[in-house]
Amino acid sequence: MESESYCLGCKKSTEIVVDNRSGDTICTDCGLVLEAWIIQETMEWRTFTDDSNNDRDPNRVGQAENPLLTCANLITHISNPKPSDASKGVLPLRRLHDPDAVFIRGFDMIAAMADRLGIVQTIQHRAGEIYKRVEDHKTCRGRKVDAVSAACLFIACRESKLSRTLKEFAMVSNGVREKEINRAVDIIRKQLEVRMGSVQIGEYVGRFCSYLGMHKKTVKAVHEVVRRAEELDVRRSPKSVLAAIIYMITQLSDDKKSLRDVSIAAEVAEGTIKKSYKDLYPHVSSLIPNWFANEEDIKKLCDP
Repeated sequence: MESESYCLGCKKSTEIVVDNRSGDTICTDCGLVLEAWIIQETMEWRTFTDDSNNDRDPNRVGQAENPLLTCANLITHISNPKPSDASKGVLPLRRLHDPDAVFIRGFDMIAAMADRLGIVQTIQHRAGEIYKRVEDHKTCRGRKVDAVSAACLFIACRESKLSRTLKEFAMVSNGVREKEINRAVDIIRKQLEVRMGSVQIGEYVGRFCSYLGMHKKTVKAVHEVVRRAEELDVRRSPKSVLAAIIYMITQLSDDKKSLRDVSIAAEVAEGTIKKSYKDLYPHVSSLIPNWFANEEDIKKLCDP
């Protein structure tokens, strides 16, 4: 695995290679071993070639330690015997030490939702930090863990300027309603003084255009129109403005999209898109770049 680091031998930033067998970090220019015996923190796997049980888990040492947990996921159990074993002095199943159970459950839910929504690990980790603060301060006591976990991930996405909609979180949070997630977000934001910032139109461009299967050139035009539209005083929600821009741009391309398709991809009602389209239409000549469409084509756009 190659990356870049500063080499003390070369006295410059150079490419290094990590030898996973020996655990050494080696400079590719001078061969100097920059670091030795690196500890691999990921899961360790082994193959049980002599074991006929195909269901056996090859994971030998478990997951890497989570720095947000206090006891590194260590749980002690006593076996659960049959009723007839009670007379023999065998104790029933008990959990002796699990102070991080609430955290683990929340982190697992955050990881599952992040995986379904395609959210990167850095945002997932930030959501875990917010969740830990929520539990430490008892901010959302009495609320569903699913709703709180979704709220923490929602806030982390907003902080990273990679926003997801409440509807998207509701779809992956085990039946939790949008209102429940939104209430949890408001409580966390106010009591923990979390600053999310306002949603920018450009945060949704990549996903919505991907849902519609749009070509790169068309997506590039959408991005440019979005930047120009931010200078206008269009008092509509970011999603409805973006949906109107996408519909407008696709009508000028060979890959046209219907109003219904745009409505489904952007999760915005067709009537709302029409209203946003009407607000943007007077500025259409200054919004659409010349390299994408000429004036004659722009004039052919339907008046809402």
